[in-house]
Amino acid sequence: MLNEKDKQKKKVPEWLNSSLWSTPAPVPPTSEPEDLSVSDSIVRPPSPVLPPQPPSPPPSDNGTSTSTSSASPEQIARQAQLFVELSKKVINMREVRRLASFGLPDAEAPSIRSTVWKLLLAYLPNDRTTWPSELAKKRSQYKHFKDDLLMSPSEISSSFADKDQLKGEGRCVLSRSQVIHDEHPLSLGKSSAWNLFFQDTEIIEQIDRDVKRTHPDMLFFSGDTTSAKLNQEALRNILIVFAKLNPGIRYVQGMNEILAPLFYVFRNDPDEDNAAAAEADTFFCFVELLSGFRDNFCQQLDNSVVGIRSTITKLSLFLKEHDEELWRHLEITCKVNPQFYAFRWITLLLTQEFNFTDSLHIWDTLLSDPEGPQETLLRICCAMLILIRRRLLAGDFTSNLKLLQNYPSTNISHLLYVANKLRAHPTS
Repeated sequence: MLNEKDKQKKKVPEWLNSSLWSTPAPVPPTSEPEDLSVSDSIVRPPSPVLPPQPPSPPPSDNGTSTSTSSASPEQIARQAQLFVELSKKVINMREVRRLASFGLPDAEAPSIRSTVWKLLLAYLPNDRTTWPSELAKKRSQYKHFKDDLLMSPSEISSSFADKDQLKGEGRCVLSRSQVIHDEHPLSLGKSSAWNLFFQDTEIIEQIDRDVKRTHPDMLFFSGDTTSAKLNQEALRNILIVFAKLNPGIRYVQGMNEILAPLFYVFRNDPDEDNAAAAEADTFFCFVELLSGFRDNFCQQLDNSVVGIRSTITKLSLFLKEHDEELWRHLEITCKVNPQFYAFRWITLLLTQEFNFTDSLHIWDTLLSDPEGPQETLLRICCAMLILIRRRLLAGDFTSNLKLLQNYPSTNISHLLYVANKLRAHPTS
């Protein structure tokens, strides 16, 4: 008759029963604290199964990584296939999603990632002949959004007055009799442009603070250079326009972190015209990306079946399904509430858990899933737990919480491999 420990062991999928996953973590020297970023936390399945993968390259001065390893034959083949697919008049999106799901190669990523992401986010149609007209229409629409939404009430009044004053009489100022009640700065009317403007001020101030804190280690986003200031201004514009067009959500702290990878990729498009229009392109792709996660940002839905707490519960159940031993240790024995670490993982789409370049690789996979990014995100989060299961099983509440809130560096290709393995190995 099986004892309780054996019963729990049987709940773990067969591929996880390998000693590679269950070997106890090495005991650190007593004279020094445990290093959370040591390479032994990266657990690899048997080499015949896992394709050869280069380690994650070190970050450069601007927060990105430079690859010094040559691409594997599999990567070169996928890269060639992707270029062929993108050159077709009508692009096969199923094939693009399949190829992009493995991540885009470092050497060619800047030249194709912008186009691939726009395709994956349905910003570009699969018919290449329609791209110029579609892009022109969207970019013109964003310009109108900015013209309408980024003006103060006084500027709006002046613009209307200017149209009526064609004799060059200097600055046009409405006379006191021309200012109706709802146009007065002290009006409290719900339809008053000034009242709405002052309500927006608090949100705009929060956006300003968050934009200035976006990736302070990257010269692209921070610093006193003209380009960095222009990039910050673009992020600010996008977030303000989004907040005004979406009054049910407006702006939620952390949206700047989700916006940053999109703008970075599009602004670094090798095509100069596309790079110049990065702000408009980013806005529409940001809206599309957030549409799959908007319930996580709506405070009224926090406790509903579609809110952030429900999403975190799904992650907990997913871990229980694939590794009940680890789930039981974390949530029953150590009482580590998944909200303590998974809230940030999920709402910020893992942008804060890895370096910037690794985050871009993760997003290649997130955006390529035809089922939508949320399910893929949960699989990656579950894989993150499984990769460090030995250390988690050996830890208590304090050490495990510290480890999960400061996730150790890992091989991103391997992480994505394990996440895909979870899709293919449901428990019976």
